[in-house]
Amino acid sequence: MTISSLVTVMALAWTNAKADYAWRFPEDHWGHHGYKTEWWYFTGHAGRFAYQFTMFKVGLSQTQLPGSRWSTETLVMGHVALTDLASGEHRFAEVLQRVQPELAGYGVYPEPLIIWCRGPAGTSEPWELVWEDGGFTFRARDSRQKFAMNLSTREAKPLVFEGPNGLSKKGRDQAAASLYYSQTRLATHGSIELDGTRYDVTGESWMDKEFGSNLLGGDQVGWDWFSLQLEDGRELMLYVLRRADGGVDWASGTLVDRHGAPTYLGREDFSITSSGAWVSQASGARYPTHWKVSLPAHGLILEVDAEARAQENVSRAIPALYYWEGAVKVVGSVSGRGFVELTGYGPHAGQVLRVGL
Repeated sequence: MTISSLVTVMALAWTNAKADYAWRFPEDHWGHHGYKTEWWYFTGHAGRFAYQFTMFKVGLSQTQLPGSRWSTETLVMGHVALTDLASGEHRFAEVLQRVQPELAGYGVYPEPLIIWCRGPAGTSEPWELVWEDGGFTFRARDSRQKFAMNLSTREAKPLVFEGPNGLSKKGRDQAAASLYYSQTRLATHGSIELDGTRYDVTGESWMDKEFGSNLLGGDQVGWDWFSLQLEDGRELMLYVLRRADGGVDWASGTLVDRHGAPTYLGREDFSITSSGAWVSQASGARYPTHWKVSLPAHGLILEVDAEARAQENVSRAIPALYYWEGAVKVVGSVSGRGFVELTGYGPHAGQVLRVGL
């Protein structure tokens, strides 16, 4: 028997994001069958720390070893990062597991567990995202890198769709879209551990949930994404999708008012100018570290600065997968803080998009 005869290739018809999707909450906080990529993204500040907790559910186009208990159609990938803003130190941990009872899985509404996976080598506790007492709790530990987080959240503002009915366009092609919503302010409490010391913390998180099957176009090599929590009670999400020549292929955003009502922004409604530079020794990527963000019609001129420069996540499990996920501070017409995500920089620009990030 040849190796090729052990592999069954499935011509899966992935489900595309559509404008008439019928949302149901809290059920839609759980996973969705048939979409190629889905993720749960938490970023936030608590005390002296900034953190990221992300779980990805990635569909495969082939099932290996049919009939084997190791066959799978889905992978779970976890990314967790912690930045000590007092020292500027950044730590990143990752897990990549196939969906199997011993390795990873996802729940079905209304069970509390949303998604989970085994922790990194040397770590006994699983990474997990659960829904309990009307809010999200996320837990992760990397014993070898000596950091952990166990944080619970409660909604401080209503959920907001990132686009009409949650349809977030990513290009001119009708299929280039995702279904996308955010919880832009989550009151957060729990504990963070670093080098054997536990810190009881309170703070504020931002949660993004996105799923789809054709998120980005073939000419797009990366994106700049902003999630900013402003001190006047508003929040701002912006993303810019870049071409290989550095030009903007698509841009969009959402400005959320103090009461939670969204205003959707097109490319003509805002401008972003980047400057500064930090060069990663690990990836060779050169990232901007300062941005000027202008929304003239809304009276916003913002200066956005990285709170620490070395906030890059570099995968050991997937070659050429790296990106900058950094805490930022905001000054200007209004102050605030948030996160910026930068992908598609450096010698492997564009390859990150092929693994579902």
